[in-house]
Amino acid sequence: MAAADVSPSLANNPVLGGWLRIGSDGVVEVRSGKVELGQGVLTALAQIVADELDVDLSRVRMVAAATDLSPDEGFTAGSRSIQHSGAALRQVCAEARTLYLEVAAAKLAVAADELDVLDGQITGPDGVSTSYWELADDSLLDREATGEVAPKPEADYAVVGTDAARLDLPDKLTGRPRYVHDLALDGQLYGRVVRPPSRGARLRGVDPGPARALPGVVAVVRDGDFLGVVAEREEVALRAADRLRADARWDEQPALPDEDDLPGFLMSARADTAVLASREGPASTRAARSYSARYHRPFLAHGSIGPSSAAALAHPDGRLEVWSQTQGVYQLRHDLAAAFGLAPELVVVRHVEGAGCYGHNGADDAAMDAAVLARTVPGRPVHVVWSRPDELAWAPFGPAAVVEIGADCGADGGVLAWRHEIWSNSYMGRPGTTATNALLAASHRAGGEPIRAGGEPPLDWGGGTARNAVPGYDFPAVRVTSHLLTEMPLRTSALRSLGAFVNVFAAESFMDELAAAADRDPVEFRLAHLSDPRGRAVLSAAAARAGWADRVAHDSVGRGVGYARYKNASAYCAVVAEVEATDRVRVRRLTIAVDAGLLINPDGAANQIEGGAIQATSWTLKERVRFDRFNVTSDTWETYPILRFSEVPAVDVEFIAGHGNPSLGVGECAQGPTAAAIANAVYDALGIRVRSLPLTPEQLIAAMPD
Repeated sequence: MAAADVSPSLANNPVLGGWLRIGSDGVVEVRSGKVELGQGVLTALAQIVADELDVDLSRVRMVAAATDLSPDEGFTAGSRSIQHSGAALRQVCAEARTLYLEVAAAKLAVAADELDVLDGQITGPDGVSTSYWELADDSLLDREATGEVAPKPEADYAVVGTDAARLDLPDKLTGRPRYVHDLALDGQLYGRVVRPPSRGARLRGVDPGPARALPGVVAVVRDGDFLGVVAEREEVALRAADRLRADARWDEQPALPDEDDLPGFLMSARADTAVLASREGPASTRAARSYSARYHRPFLAHGSIGPSSAAALAHPDGRLEVWSQTQGVYQLRHDLAAAFGLAPELVVVRHVEGAGCYGHNGADDAAMDAAVLARTVPGRPVHVVWSRPDELAWAPFGPAAVVEIGADCGADGGVLAWRHEIWSNSYMGRPGTTATNALLAASHRAGGEPIRAGGEPPLDWGGGTARNAVPGYDFPAVRVTSHLLTEMPLRTSALRSLGAFVNVFAAESFMDELAAAADRDPVEFRLAHLSDPRGRAVLSAAAARAGWADRVAHDSVGRGVGYARYKNASAYCAVVAEVEATDRVRVRRLTIAVDAGLLINPDGAANQIEGGAIQATSWTLKERVRFDRFNVTSDTWETYPILRFSEVPAVDVEFIAGHGNPSLGVGECAQGPTAAAIANAVYDALGIRVRSLPLTPEQLIAAMPD
């Protein structure tokens, strides 16, 4: 296969049978390395398979990812599942269909091009027929993909492009056990972990006797600074953990920066500095005026409604089996094997759905907790569920960041030179991406040894802190600088859209500031700097759908716009926000236009855009990790508020036709434009420019001129 034409997932896992099995029972079994996080991806992948094989969608069974069964496709992240796994499955199924038609042609003594397939039934001239199920033979697919079979053209799709019902929703809507929290394995025990009282704490001593004496307690575990209990019943484990917590003695010291001067810490901390993009403008171009502004976002929690959970079974022969809501089964296996000194093949990680988080929350950490505890009771599985304080205080956070932007403008206000500078911790904190073991229990076992985040992925891969820092507008001169912090007082890792959220918020807020300084309409100002026809189309569509040209000023009501092409290479998204700003900011409506190329499941894509926009609204209006010099203090829903159902805005999504373009990921493209549109609408309503998130009443008051 030509390298440029093949999905990286298929290039790394080329054997057809590793992806697909056609059974004599009429079932098509599909193994993808991508996992269901509530985004509906397995339904969309099943649609691709059904279309390419010409079988009914009901025949397709998607198998949950597991390290002993599935192709290694890395993490389910970055809105790349359809682009990578979908493209791989489309090619695999095209080749499988051809192989089965060749066998059918030989059996029926006809030419392969005379055969038709309908729901797996293969029919030839004069009514001769057979089927996939009659010909089912695993050895047929025990070969590598060649790339020589062309998948169907888009015009022939029958299932792709339709609003197929989600495969995962019936269980979820009827309350049938489906989540990792619902696991009930044979002989299951229950575990709980006692966290240190603060980030700098070291365990001086503990009396395990009172906890061990509780009826039903099977084990009390101390391994370095790791403390935990295993019990026959869940309520006993909770009681024993409370007892153990009370009997532990810790040495504590302040280890966190001053939250009230978080931007100052970010800009003064040790960092690796790199110029990521630099383009000089014409030497003869002279600026009439220069502008600059600084923007800030706090640390953000994932805020999963269901806290992290996992189960583990340590077999007496040394093998380790783990059930986890991880987003990367192979990467979790890597760090678990390293933590226990096991060969990777002795560790099996199986994905079980959990509460979605769209990023790296505590799911992998809970798996390590379960594994540490399970190794003390070989032969019996241990099930762990985190507490709400554990989830909000100890899971990795989305990094806080400062962005400074400057621009030199001509006499008409047009941008001649653009400077974008960002200070942030890394988003690379998942298992397999860090210099040290990325799992929380590994740090506890090592006496609190800090977890060191990974570096910065290249912009060609989408970037991390610098995602969308390079402007998508036609500025003659550009300079983008990243300061990647090497100090990490609070553990950070991937959170939906990575650095795109803060970079787009800052850039699109600044574009509004420049438009206002030039006394130009914000939409017109953007279009004047944007030549990409697909970008222009979504920006114009969102403005038209929201009635931008006909808007009328009302007291305390404003509209704002935000635009970006996610990762500068994925889906295009423009958002118009309508807000009411009185004693607080309330977002009334979000009008969103998106070009994501070919849509596999339009309803599922719309759900992803709506969910991303609502989550971004919550981040923009409410969310902020609070901490003192010792620990995170926002460990309840009261201290870490999220958007309530009564506060959810109306969301109106329009998809621009893909015009034969390939599928682009949609799950993260709305984050940054939504935040910028809301902030710009607040300015339109109140004349106040708030550059620090979230847009709370306190932040609005602080932004008011003296």
